[in-house]
Amino acid sequence: MKQQSGFTLIELIMVIVILGILAATALPKFVDLSTEAKVAKANGVAGAVASSASIRYASSKVSATGYAYSDTSACESGTYLEGGFPSGCTGVLTGKSCVITCDTQPSTAVTIP
Repeated sequence: MKQQSGFTLIELIMVIVILGILAATALPKFVDLSTEAKVAKANGVAGAVASSASIRYASSKVSATGYAYSDTSACESGTYLEGGFPSGCTGVLTGKSCVITCDTQPSTAVTIP
């Protein structure tokens, strides 16, 4: 007699059920990644603004030309960034702290020199 090998229908259904349970458990972890991505975008832009303002500040100190820095240009209008802010991003300056908001998600406050 010839012996057949393979899986029974019950075994295949059980594997599909187990995979479905695992997928349903893991799905909520991946659904909320968009918020984290928006915060990371805002933090990246805020870091770029702070870095470019620091470079401009250091350059003015080295060349002894004086620091011609406008508070609103670095944070609120994005003029220190080539091409300005990415779409969906705006900046607010409070004292020397700049907070960039991208897609309604604020960044951490960075200090502008």
